[in-house]
Amino acid sequence: MTYSVAVAGASGYAGGELLRLLAAHPEFEIKTVTGHSSAGHPLIESQPHLRSLAHLTLGATTPEVLDGHDIVFFALPHGASGALTAQLKNVRLAVDCGADHRLESSDDWAAFYGGEHHEAWSYGVPELLRSGSAQPASGAAGAQHKQRDLLVGATHIAAPGCNASTVALSLAPGIAAGVIEAEDIVSVLAVGPSGAGKAAKTHLLGAELMGTANPYAVGGTHRHIPEIQQGLRNAGARVDPTISFTPVLVPMSRGILATSTARLTPGTTAAQVRAAWEEAYADEPFVHVLPEGVYPRTADTLGANTCLMGVAVDEAAGRVVVVAALDNLAKGTAGAAIQSANIALGLPETTGLGVNGVAP
Repeated sequence: MTYSVAVAGASGYAGGELLRLLAAHPEFEIKTVTGHSSAGHPLIESQPHLRSLAHLTLGATTPEVLDGHDIVFFALPHGASGALTAQLKNVRLAVDCGADHRLESSDDWAAFYGGEHHEAWSYGVPELLRSGSAQPASGAAGAQHKQRDLLVGATHIAAPGCNASTVALSLAPGIAAGVIEAEDIVSVLAVGPSGAGKAAKTHLLGAELMGTANPYAVGGTHRHIPEIQQGLRNAGARVDPTISFTPVLVPMSRGILATSTARLTPGTTAAQVRAAWEEAYADEPFVHVLPEGVYPRTADTLGANTCLMGVAVDEAAGRVVVVAALDNLAKGTAGAAIQSANIALGLPETTGLGVNGVAP
């Protein structure tokens, strides 16, 4: 069966990455692409790298244009998709790559975003550990519960924030296994500016980024913080997680390198730490724990639907250190959306998605 697909916000970075991956998906056929100021223009003007889609023209982002497709992917600015998704009546699966349907708490939404809080949808990070809230599809005793179990048959999916999923995937195994504490977590991220979208902003100009590293959203103000906390609570945190989260813009167009540290629980050994992460991701096609003493580079994940991580124990500090790398537009956004859609529709999870990066 071939599913008809529409992509709203197709002229932006996230929309472009969705289209790049969807173009190679054997079960999805891109029928409709929409934009805002770009409506009426050929898609190729906004996405000149997508040569196989040069026949498409951007339409207006309206319910009338989007309704009637099997799948609609939304790659719109935060606050723009919630009202629109509510008007769709004849769509089998809606996948939102914005923040509108990620947060379960209306208080968190009010504190970090503002405006109307929309219903939380099934969270699109299949590998994220869950604590007793979903039964494993296999029914196997002792099997780890994963967010994947809640995506099977879903009709509405919220793709993750790229920074949030990187940090949550980094720390959830330790939380679930009880080998790290949920308080006093520290995450510092080197991130590419494509995560901020395609709109022209002075601080994202090449002249402002080249040759420098620029911290932003310092002091607990980044919008992905409540999403990380939500993921760690769902993984089994026994107290409300506290995290010092500092992203730093660096001069690379794509990628996230997240270094996260957390206190070891008393009596935990390095062997127990290693086992927690390796067991959590042993059978995952897209999340790979590297051998002991090996740490990832963002370059190794570019264009791939992979999250690579290295795990260490700082004995002197009594902390676990996890270094994780992924492509913010691929595994961080569009890849996670398509991977989750595959699960929801009963397709092989890896359909249309690759693990090989682009180098050099």
